[in-house]
Amino acid sequence: MKAFVHENGELHYTDIADPSAGNGEVIVALKTAGLNRRDTAIPKRRGDAKEPLVLGSDGAGTIESIGEGVTGWHVGDEVIINPSLRWFEESDAPPAEFDILGMPDHGTFAEKICISSDQLEKKPSHLTWNESAVIALSGLTGYRALVTRGRIEEGQTVFIPGAGSGVATYMIQFAKKMGARVIVSSRSEEKRKYALKIGADIAIDTNSDWPTELKDERVDLVIESVGRATFNRSLKILKKGGRIVVFGATTEDIVELNLREFFYGQYSLLGTTMGSREELRDMLALVEEHQIHPVIDSVIPLEKATEAFTKLDDSVQFGKIVLAISK
Repeated sequence: MKAFVHENGELHYTDIADPSAGNGEVIVALKTAGLNRRDTAIPKRRGDAKEPLVLGSDGAGTIESIGEGVTGWHVGDEVIINPSLRWFEESDAPPAEFDILGMPDHGTFAEKICISSDQLEKKPSHLTWNESAVIALSGLTGYRALVTRGRIEEGQTVFIPGAGSGVATYMIQFAKKMGARVIVSSRSEEKRKYALKIGADIAIDTNSDWPTELKDERVDLVIESVGRATFNRSLKILKKGGRIVVFGATTEDIVELNLREFFYGQYSLLGTTMGSREELRDMLALVEEHQIHPVIDSVIPLEKATEAFTKLDDSVQFGKIVLAISK
């Protein structure tokens, strides 16, 4: 089968052996896959590793074959892949056996994937194959950050720096459907306009003076994924006693924090990553109830995945990039 792999320190589109289903496993013939920042980081972490690894955490397709011991699924079922491996119940932190699909296990940038039947969910009927491919990782990450960890409530205000990311586009829509007020930032005027189009109440320039721009706003919750470039600026506009949830760091990982200002402000700092199957199912229920559609930036054939990687690295996308695998 065809696959996009990292091998001998390089990314390339190639042929690899078809997988076969073992006990409790299924083979999914993938139609589409979703690109995430995790995928662009893995080659740097693997370096010159010789063993081929199929990248990719998100995907959607139909069940092609079923191994022994699998119940509840049938050949031909339309499914999405849950990339949050072996984390089934909502908890404060993932279990020790948790991992994310796409390393060390082979991922979704291939014509087929062998995966435990426990990692499948029914494809939402109102979503296209392109939309279904990008719902799980970013949608789950955003849902846990906003709802489980951030405890957003109707009437509250959430501030999301970095409006163009896939996770941000989900959180904008989730928060609005839950009755919250949404403020975002972006350096791009085009992205700010698009954020307003999908539901944001206010979109400010990342390079502006945030306290001045938001002097009349009471921000209850900040969800940070940018890192050093915005973290302390986000604290400046958070209300006393407010919450800041961090799920990523697209700029430098290390930030300086004035502890005295922090504890005098009575702030709560929370970390989060991915989420459990229980939260994924809650997120999918919210998506179906409100007929929410993922924001798709572009669809690129799997054989041209390097172009998609470059686009994501350059941060020129708004929403999710889809890799088309089969027609």
